[in-house]
Amino acid sequence: MANEKMTQFAASTRVLQSVAENIARVMQGQEKATRRLLAAFASGGHVLLEDYPGTGKTTLAKALARSVAADFQRIQFTPDLLPTDILGVSIYDPEQKEFRFHQGPVFSHIVLADEINRASPRTQSALLEAMAEGQVTVEGRACVLDDMFFVVATQNPIELHGTYPLPEAQMDRFALRFELGYVDVAQEVAILDDQHDGHPLDSLRACVARGDMEQVKHDASQVRVSAELKLYIAELVRATRGAEGVSIGASPRGALALMKTAQALALLDATEFVTPDHVQELAVPVIAHRLVMDPQARFSGRTPEAVVQETLQEIPVPR
Repeated sequence: MANEKMTQFAASTRVLQSVAENIARVMQGQEKATRRLLAAFASGGHVLLEDYPGTGKTTLAKALARSVAADFQRIQFTPDLLPTDILGVSIYDPEQKEFRFHQGPVFSHIVLADEINRASPRTQSALLEAMAEGQVTVEGRACVLDDMFFVVATQNPIELHGTYPLPEAQMDRFALRFELGYVDVAQEVAILDDQHDGHPLDSLRACVARGDMEQVKHDASQVRVSAELKLYIAELVRATRGAEGVSIGASPRGALALMKTAQALALLDATEFVTPDHVQELAVPVIAHRLVMDPQARFSGRTPEAVVQETLQEIPVPR
């Protein structure tokens, strides 16, 4: 039975690595971002990309969707966007003399919520149930979303005019928040070469089947996490609640997200169990965005990322 499990894990590892290699054909110098994206995707979480315009946030989401043969929908969040524009709406059919529900873009595999902080809080909240429970309630009826449902949301960290900050409840729904950052000169030249005559995304093809990804998600949940490592994760999260300058620390959902994404990352790295390195690699992108700093800490320049880094230094690493 153990050998059979190891064989299946190896197959799932190859699937994840194939997707990572396929994305790398389009995304130059974004290996770390791709690892984090796949960790969230394989663990059933969602991702918030917060970076400057033009760094490749939309391209990354599209590359993932094409690599796994997933349906893809992009929603441009604007101040006049309504919840029905996301969830769908019932329209009267005069021939049948009844209302028919027309599904919104949320009924897809991978949904790009572009500039999510430009929509009103009412519209932002349309994704809360979908992201937390994998279903939406429309006109009193619960509609289950596809098992592959995955939200990649983006926001611009510098342009705040006409935006609505995401509330803590919504930030907590994202398994990871991270940046792509700028690539080095050589990689930027490679981007210019790749897009001299067109965009490499146009020729990108699926490298795995949808059924393969379903198996990957199952196998990721089966990667072993020792009792000592679970305690380490719990202590890391708990330490943020009493950290200096933090008014609200990370929730138990944050601890769960850290464990599950670490399991997926271990599967990508072809290891049968989670190591402290996996937890430490993901601690900042999983925990930092869940922390709410008090006004004095924000004024002094203390950041959630610094709090998590300090916590990693303080909590003993299991051996």
